[in-house]
Amino acid sequence: MAKLELLKKYAKLAVEVGANVQTNQLVWVNSSTETKELARLIVEAAYNRGAKEVNVNWSDDYVSRLGYDNMSVETLEEIPQWSIEKAKYFMDQGGCVISITSPIPGLNAGVDPIKMQKSGIARSKAFKFYQDHMMGNHAQWSIVAAPNKVWAEKVFPNLKGDEAVEALWDAILVASRVTESNDPIAEWAEHNKTLLAHNKVLNDLNFEELHFSNSLGTDLHLKLVDNHVWAGGGEDSTKGVYFNPNIPTEENFTMPLKNGVNGKVVATKPLNYQGNLIEDFWLVFKDGKVVDYDAAKQKETLENLLKNDEGSSYLGEVALISHDSPISNSGILFLNTLFDENASCHLALGQAYPMNVKGGTKMSADELKAAGANMSMAHSDFMFGSEDMNIVGTKKDGTKVQVFKNGDFVI
Repeated sequence: MAKLELLKKYAKLAVEVGANVQTNQLVWVNSSTETKELARLIVEAAYNRGAKEVNVNWSDDYVSRLGYDNMSVETLEEIPQWSIEKAKYFMDQGGCVISITSPIPGLNAGVDPIKMQKSGIARSKAFKFYQDHMMGNHAQWSIVAAPNKVWAEKVFPNLKGDEAVEALWDAILVASRVTESNDPIAEWAEHNKTLLAHNKVLNDLNFEELHFSNSLGTDLHLKLVDNHVWAGGGEDSTKGVYFNPNIPTEENFTMPLKNGVNGKVVATKPLNYQGNLIEDFWLVFKDGKVVDYDAAKQKETLENLLKNDEGSSYLGEVALISHDSPISNSGILFLNTLFDENASCHLALGQAYPMNVKGGTKMSADELKAAGANMSMAHSDFMFGSEDMNIVGTKKDGTKVQVFKNGDFVI
């Protein structure tokens, strides 16, 4: 267990910089039973900030696994109306969300994939209104992490038990810019300035297309929507509250044109999806859609993701991160998208963020589709950046601009 004072700093960061909880605001904390200590500190920090009420939505991945093993598909597909009403109440009250991620890699190995697929689709359909609310930045939301023993031992296979957990805590806190001697809130203010400066450069260039290539076999042409917006770091909610969705974050990201992606992309890190690790996989796109794919491990899980709905085989996000960046330089494979996506350029299968096109947060679903945004119940990031990644941008007048060389920004 990390030192209590460090964890209090981390909890305060989650509340004040992550969700930026407002006075008299309802707060939801999503936590598993594995992360109860951090959840309690976040609740305390939220009340200290002036929150009206803080509710913790508890979950337990081991209980969920027992459910998959013992419930029928029909039961798994049943979504109780009270849970839908609870989400609607939260939205009506103008609440914000802080989620604590703590995956248990491999926990769902051996689960009937049909059960996972159908229950996932049922939940996604039932809570599509809530996903649209959050991804449209109609409320502040933020994700932080806390270790558990299984995850820690996967990340640090040479350590066991408390030693592994302590090592993972250290890595999480350093990546999140929380140390014993610093003021993480001030450091995040400076970090956001740097990311916003990168956004401005990319927005001013206004690329029509990006071409990604490396020695692993990635050769991908990706068009961007007209009037796209590069974002990264802090964001503004539709109510004008500035918040940081991800702690940590190192990315600048925007919206691909749904039908404008062609070529092959080779993943460079495993993807933890529904408790299963998809490893050594690649995808081939034609006119935006995945038309071929393979994986050395968990190909069936990858197939379930791609078949989640019509939009889950198209892209909703492209993000650029230099190979020479803090999380990448740590040399740690976190087996958690929150961290690994910030060590590597990545793409997301599924839903696009409305904020990545001008005026998008005020657009209807039909208007977003017309703008070229992908619509889906899924949003799954996977990493494809490498130390030799080459990116060339093409402007609308045909001018070519070198964006990345040997894995890093050169603009």
